Amino acid sequence: APALLALAAPLAHAQHPGSVLKDCPDVCPAMVLVPAGRFVMGSPDSEPGRDKDEGPQRTVTIARPCYVGRFEVTFAQYDACVADEGCAEKPDDEGWGRGKRPVINVNWGEARAYARWLSRKTGKTYRLLPEAEWEYAARAGSTTRWHFGDAEGRLVDYGNYKDSGVGKTQPVGLLEPNAFGLHDMHGNVWEWVQDCYADSYSGAPTDGSVREDVSCSQRVVRGGSWGYSAQFSRAAFRSRPAPSNRSDNLGFRLARTLP
Repeated sequence: APALLALAAPLAHAQHPGSVLKDCPDVCPAMVLVPAGRFVMGSPDSEPGRDKDEGPQRTVTIARPCYVGRFEVTFAQYDACVADEGCAEKPDDEGWGRGKRPVINVNWGEARAYARWLSRKTGKTYRLLPEAEWEYAARAGSTTRWHFGDAEGRLVDYGNYKDSGVGKTQPVGLLEPNAFGLHDMHGNVWEWVQDCYADSYSGAPTDGSVREDVSCSQRVVRGGSWGYSAQFSRAAFRSRPAPSNRSDNLGFRLARTLP
């Protein structure tokens, strides 16, 4: 018994799920430690609003914890990359303001460029989330349409969507987080993920890794946005723009790999 206690002691000081870190004090995004786990990806045939590309459902194992952005990447954070010449140009904010609003009008390659810049700046590995990891993080242990349940009327407390009446993006973190401590996983802006789009989960990996065994003429975005109705912000919903697409509905969130 004493030997077991001795082995366990250092773990008391280890970071635990929900821990928040920032790799630099100014422009680095706040990251939340998301635990390893297993979940059922996709939606059942009976789910209201379901599209056929949300199946077949399958169990996916996220074998290692990782850090996920507490918020969507903001204009302030992205503009710092532009100022440091890691990103090409300042995206249009549509006149809504910059600062803590999520960056918009960035394509998939530009989101990746930001992740590479942040990795160089911090010496840590930042990246877009694989699609499975994104859904796992969004669900935060839930199996319902949204992480808080199935009642669409509650979405206004957690997500900025078409019927919430905002009519544009809003600063990140104004609404309630999910059980993992992540904000705006439903609504505000669509979020680029790493994967190429396939119209079915048949043949997709079950270990949470990126799917790139199909045509990459379309990439996956997740989470819905301020300009789309509630059904598009469901945890299982998928959309598929061309990677060159820029939109006032579209931004991204990052993950950071643990060493």
